[in-house]
Amino acid sequence: MNLARSAIVGVGLLLGASAPAAELSVLVTDSHSATIADAVVSLRGEHDQPLRAVPSPITKIIDQRGEAFIPYVEIFRPGDQVVFHNSDRTRHHVYSFAPAKSFEFVIGSGRSAPPVTLDQIGEIAVGCNIHDRMIAHLYVSDAPHVAKSGLDGRVVFDDLPTGAYSVQVWHPQLRPGRTEPPRATILESTPVNLTIALSLLPDPRAGADDPERSKY
Repeated sequence: MNLARSAIVGVGLLLGASAPAAELSVLVTDSHSATIADAVVSLRGEHDQPLRAVPSPITKIIDQRGEAFIPYVEIFRPGDQVVFHNSDRTRHHVYSFAPAKSFEFVIGSGRSAPPVTLDQIGEIAVGCNIHDRMIAHLYVSDAPHVAKSGLDGRVVFDDLPTGAYSVQVWHPQLRPGRTEPPRATILESTPVNLTIALSLLPDPRAGADDPERSKY
Protein backbone atom coordinates (compact mmCIF):
# COMPACT_ATOMS: atom_id res chain seq x y z
CA MET A 1 0.00 0.00 0.00
CA ASN A 2 1.31 3.45 -0.88
CA LEU A 3 0.79 5.78 2.06
CA ALA A 4 0.58 9.52 1.46
CA ARG A 5 3.79 11.54 1.30
CA SER A 6 4.19 14.31 3.82
CA ALA A 7 6.24 17.41 4.57
CA ILE A 8 6.33 20.42 6.86
CA VAL A 9 5.86 24.09 6.06
CA GLY A 10 7.32 26.67 8.44
CA VAL A 11 6.28 30.29 8.89
CA GLY A 12 7.91 32.83 11.20
CA LEU A 13 5.68 35.08 13.34
CA LEU A 14 6.58 37.86 15.74
CA LEU A 15 4.05 39.06 18.30
CA GLY A 16 4.96 42.45 19.78
CA ALA A 17 5.88 42.92 23.41
CA SER A 18 3.53 45.85 24.04
CA ALA A 19 0.83 43.68 25.66
CA PRO A 20 0.85 40.52 27.80
CA ALA A 21 -1.18 38.28 25.49
CA ALA A 22 -2.28 37.90 21.88
CA GLU A 23 -4.44 35.75 19.63
CA LEU A 24 -3.34 34.05 16.43
CA SER A 25 -5.83 32.68 13.90
CA VAL A 26 -4.36 30.50 11.17
CA LEU A 27 -6.39 29.78 8.02
CA VAL A 28 -5.06 26.87 5.94
CA THR A 29 -6.07 26.73 2.28
CA ASP A 30 -5.01 24.96 -0.88
CA SER A 31 -3.57 26.65 -3.96
CA HIS A 32 -7.12 27.42 -5.14
CA SER A 33 -8.07 29.13 -1.85
CA ALA A 34 -10.29 26.23 -0.73
CA THR A 35 -10.11 25.54 3.00
CA ILE A 36 -8.16 22.49 4.18
CA ALA A 37 -9.24 20.27 7.06
CA ASP A 38 -6.89 17.99 9.02
CA ALA A 39 -3.90 20.34 8.84
CA VAL A 40 -1.83 20.22 12.02
CA VAL A 41 -0.64 23.66 13.13
CA SER A 42 2.15 23.78 15.71
CA LEU A 43 3.24 26.94 17.49
CA ARG A 44 6.48 27.39 19.43
CA GLY A 45 7.60 30.48 21.30
CA GLU A 46 11.23 31.58 21.47
CA HIS A 47 11.41 30.62 25.16
CA ASP A 48 9.15 27.55 25.05
CA GLN A 49 10.56 24.18 26.03
CA PRO A 50 9.37 20.96 24.31
CA LEU A 51 6.86 18.86 26.21
CA ARG A 52 8.70 15.72 27.31
CA ALA A 53 5.50 14.03 28.46
CA VAL A 54 2.02 15.15 29.35
CA PRO A 55 1.13 15.19 33.07
CA SER A 56 -2.05 13.18 32.51
CA PRO A 57 -1.82 10.99 29.38
CA ILE A 58 -5.11 10.34 27.64
CA THR A 59 -6.39 7.56 25.41
CA LYS A 60 -7.93 8.39 22.04
CA ILE A 61 -9.93 6.01 19.87
CA ILE A 62 -9.43 5.63 16.13
CA ASP A 63 -12.59 3.99 14.81
CA GLN A 64 -12.90 1.89 11.68
CA ARG A 65 -16.27 2.61 10.16
CA GLY A 66 -17.42 2.39 6.55
CA GLU A 67 -14.01 0.87 5.80
CA ALA A 68 -12.27 4.12 6.74
CA PHE A 69 -10.26 5.29 9.74
CA ILE A 70 -12.07 7.99 11.69
CA PRO A 71 -10.56 10.46 12.24
CA TYR A 72 -8.16 10.63 9.31
CA VAL A 73 -5.65 12.71 11.33
CA GLU A 74 -5.38 12.79 15.13
CA ILE A 75 -3.01 14.70 17.41
CA PHE A 76 -1.31 13.05 20.38
CA ARG A 77 1.10 14.15 23.10
CA PRO A 78 4.09 12.00 24.14
CA GLY A 79 2.77 9.33 26.49
CA ASP A 80 -0.79 9.33 25.16
CA GLN A 81 -2.36 6.06 24.04
CA VAL A 82 -4.33 5.06 20.96
CA VAL A 83 -6.95 2.31 20.68
CA PHE A 84 -8.18 1.06 17.31
CA HIS A 85 -11.82 -0.05 17.30
CA ASN A 86 -13.57 -1.91 14.50
CA SER A 87 -17.19 -0.82 13.97
CA ASP A 88 -17.40 -2.58 10.59
CA ARG A 89 -18.79 -6.04 9.87
CA THR A 90 -15.53 -7.07 8.25
CA ARG A 91 -12.20 -7.62 9.97
CA HIS A 92 -9.31 -5.19 9.58
CA HIS A 93 -5.56 -5.72 9.67
CA VAL A 94 -4.17 -2.48 11.13
CA TYR A 95 -0.44 -1.80 10.96
CA SER A 96 2.29 0.83 11.00
CA PHE A 97 5.99 0.61 10.25
CA ALA A 98 6.70 4.23 11.28
CA PRO A 99 9.96 4.91 13.16
CA ALA A 100 8.00 6.64 15.94
CA LYS A 101 5.89 3.50 16.58
CA SER A 102 5.34 0.21 14.83
CA PHE A 103 2.48 -2.21 15.54
CA GLU A 104 0.22 -4.74 13.87
CA PHE A 105 -3.25 -5.96 14.84
CA VAL A 106 -5.93 -8.09 13.23
CA ILE A 107 -9.20 -6.70 14.62
CA GLY A 108 -12.47 -8.57 14.25
CA SER A 109 -15.85 -6.94 13.84
CA GLY A 110 -16.96 -5.10 16.97
CA ARG A 111 -13.61 -5.57 18.71
CA SER A 112 -10.76 -3.29 19.77
CA ALA A 113 -6.99 -3.64 19.71
CA PRO A 114 -4.96 -3.27 22.93
CA PRO A 115 -3.90 0.31 23.79
CA VAL A 116 -0.67 1.48 22.17
CA THR A 117 1.48 4.03 24.03
CA LEU A 118 2.90 6.72 21.75
CA ASP A 119 6.09 7.75 23.52
CA GLN A 120 8.05 9.25 20.62
CA ILE A 121 7.25 12.39 18.65
CA GLY A 122 6.67 12.10 14.91
CA GLU A 123 4.08 11.25 12.31
CA ILE A 124 2.77 7.68 12.29
CA ALA A 125 1.12 6.56 9.07
CA VAL A 126 -1.38 3.74 9.67
CA GLY A 127 -2.85 1.41 7.07
CA CYS A 128 -5.00 -1.68 6.71
CA ASN A 129 -3.38 -4.69 5.09
CA ILE A 130 -6.77 -5.79 3.74
CA HIS A 131 -8.22 -2.48 2.51
CA ASP A 132 -5.54 -0.38 0.84
CA ARG A 133 -7.45 2.90 0.85
CA MET A 134 -7.80 2.84 4.62
CA ILE A 135 -5.21 5.35 5.83
CA ALA A 136 -4.84 7.33 9.05
CA HIS A 137 -2.12 9.56 10.46
CA LEU A 138 -1.21 9.88 14.15
CA TYR A 139 0.72 13.09 14.82
CA VAL A 140 2.65 12.97 18.10
CA SER A 141 3.85 16.46 18.99
CA ASP A 142 5.81 18.06 21.83
CA ALA A 143 5.02 21.60 20.65
CA PRO A 144 3.58 23.75 23.46
CA HIS A 145 0.65 24.77 21.24
CA VAL A 146 -0.79 22.41 18.61
CA ALA A 147 -4.21 22.00 17.01
CA LYS A 148 -5.90 20.59 13.92
CA SER A 149 -7.92 22.57 11.39
CA GLY A 150 -11.60 21.77 10.94
CA LEU A 151 -13.67 21.91 7.77
CA ASP A 152 -13.34 25.70 7.84
CA GLY A 153 -9.55 25.32 7.60
CA ARG A 154 -8.99 27.42 10.72
CA VAL A 155 -7.02 27.01 13.94
CA VAL A 156 -7.14 29.66 16.68
CA PHE A 157 -4.57 30.09 19.45
CA ASP A 158 -5.58 32.58 22.15
CA ASP A 159 -3.97 33.99 25.31
CA LEU A 160 -0.50 33.68 23.83
CA PRO A 161 2.33 35.48 25.63
CA THR A 162 3.87 38.09 23.36
CA GLY A 163 7.20 37.27 21.76
CA ALA A 164 8.69 35.51 18.76
CA TYR A 165 6.89 32.43 17.48
CA SER A 166 7.53 29.81 14.85
CA VAL A 167 4.49 28.32 13.09
CA GLN A 168 4.64 24.88 11.44
CA VAL A 169 1.87 23.45 9.28
CA TRP A 170 1.76 19.76 8.43
CA HIS A 171 -0.66 17.80 6.28
CA PRO A 172 -0.32 14.18 5.11
CA GLN A 173 -0.92 15.20 1.48
CA LEU A 174 1.44 18.17 1.40
CA ARG A 175 3.42 18.20 -1.83
CA PRO A 176 7.19 18.05 -1.25
CA GLY A 177 9.63 20.46 -2.84
CA ARG A 178 7.90 23.81 -2.34
CA THR A 179 10.09 26.87 -1.79
CA GLU A 180 10.75 28.55 1.56
CA PRO A 181 7.41 29.97 2.76
CA PRO A 182 6.89 33.68 3.50
CA ARG A 183 7.61 35.17 6.89
CA ALA A 184 5.33 37.61 8.70
CA THR A 185 6.16 40.20 11.36
CA ILE A 186 3.34 41.42 13.57
CA LEU A 187 4.03 44.40 15.84
CA GLU A 188 0.70 44.65 17.63
CA SER A 189 -0.84 42.24 20.13
CA THR A 190 -4.33 42.60 18.70
CA PRO A 191 -5.73 39.43 17.06
CA VAL A 192 -3.52 38.32 14.18
CA ASN A 193 -4.87 36.51 11.11
CA LEU A 194 -2.45 34.40 9.12
CA THR A 195 -3.34 32.54 5.92
CA ILE A 196 -1.10 29.70 4.71
CA ALA A 197 -1.69 28.14 1.29
CA LEU A 198 -0.51 24.57 0.73
CA SER A 199 0.01 22.59 -2.44
CA LEU A 200 -1.47 19.15 -1.87
CA LEU A 201 -1.19 15.79 -3.55
CA PRO A 202 -4.47 13.98 -4.40
CA ASP A 203 -6.27 12.33 -1.50
CA PRO A 204 -5.13 8.66 -1.50
CA ARG A 205 -8.45 7.63 0.04
CA ALA A 206 -10.44 8.78 -3.01
CA GLY A 207 -11.18 6.70 -6.08
CA ALA A 208 -12.98 3.55 -7.08
CA ASP A 209 -14.14 1.04 -4.50
CA ASP A 210 -11.52 -1.36 -3.23
CA PRO A 211 -12.19 -4.74 -4.95
CA GLU A 212 -10.86 -6.50 -1.85
CA ARG A 213 -13.58 -5.10 0.43
CA SER A 214 -16.15 -7.82 -0.25
CA LYS A 215 -13.74 -10.73 0.25
CA TYR A 216 -13.39 -10.67 4.05
